[in-house]
Amino acid sequence: MEQVLTFTDRGIFCPAGDFFIDPWRPVERALITHGHSDHARGGHGRYLATDVAMPVMRHRLGAIRGETIAFGETRRIGDAAVSFHPAGHLPGSAQIRVEVGGCVWVVSGDYKTEPDGLCEPFEPVPCHAFISECTFGLPVFNWRPQAEVMADVNAWWAGNAAEGRTSILGAYSLGKAQRILANVDAGIGPILTHGAVEATNRVLRAQGIRLPDTVWAGPEVTGTTHPGALVIAPPSALNTPWAGRFKGASQAFASGWMAMRGVRRRRGLAQGFVLSDHADWQGLNDAIRATGAERVFVTHGYTQVFRRWLAEQGYDAGIVETQYEGDEADEDDVEVLE
Repeated sequence: MEQVLTFTDRGIFCPAGDFFIDPWRPVERALITHGHSDHARGGHGRYLATDVAMPVMRHRLGAIRGETIAFGETRRIGDAAVSFHPAGHLPGSAQIRVEVGGCVWVVSGDYKTEPDGLCEPFEPVPCHAFISECTFGLPVFNWRPQAEVMADVNAWWAGNAAEGRTSILGAYSLGKAQRILANVDAGIGPILTHGAVEATNRVLRAQGIRLPDTVWAGPEVTGTTHPGALVIAPPSALNTPWAGRFKGASQAFASGWMAMRGVRRRRGLAQGFVLSDHADWQGLNDAIRATGAERVFVTHGYTQVFRRWLAEQGYDAGIVETQYEGDEADEDDVEVLE
């Protein structure tokens, strides 16, 4: 099998096209799977991303030199044929397919296999080699259907509202926050947003992505001005003076890591909702199987365990060391409204 992609100290490199995919050090040409900060970094000469992902990348990174590509469009870069395909992680997120001399490799970026009603659903891409994340690559991670989790969120919010309390839900500013907004029952009460969330909402709304009405939780907004409200805020805002403006509020966090009681306890939260924008154990296995790949590389997450499992299933499996962080751990650096 031809080595279509190589692994360097700057990122995943395609020699035939002279480009990198999601590089973490400055390069001349970067193909970007999605806009989270561990995959889309500043300092590159040229960027290529989907037409849906690029606006939020420009919002985060400033005046970058960027080109866009539609899902399914094939573009020739040097001796490589490149196309982007939905990853289901957040709006515009892509898997990147690279074909050289008839050999196809796919870089998954981050992905989830359950449709969420917000972003383009995950599409398996047939290939010879697949580079897969495994953020939640342990059998213990087994997600409940989104509809059930959102029913729990609605019940928690409605119960708090009935008691006159504000509900503050921690959710990553790009992706998770909008997924919750797109699926929550907006009829329960007003929805407030932290500035980091609202700034991202504005970028996505300008692209035609539909979200319910929200109110920016500026300095004058409190639980008194908007009784029974749901507040969507970055996880870093929980248990801070900012959250303290909503006296007596109930605070919770929506993340795949809420499946681990110790994480919830360390964050000092009585309530957590297991909702991830990454595939669980079954989703990872289903996605890999659907590609038909014989060779699989795993990155960020439980790589040792998951690589061993894949080898036991008959795959030629390896580990790629990257600087990707997994569950959107660093998404509080987007612009905050003043």
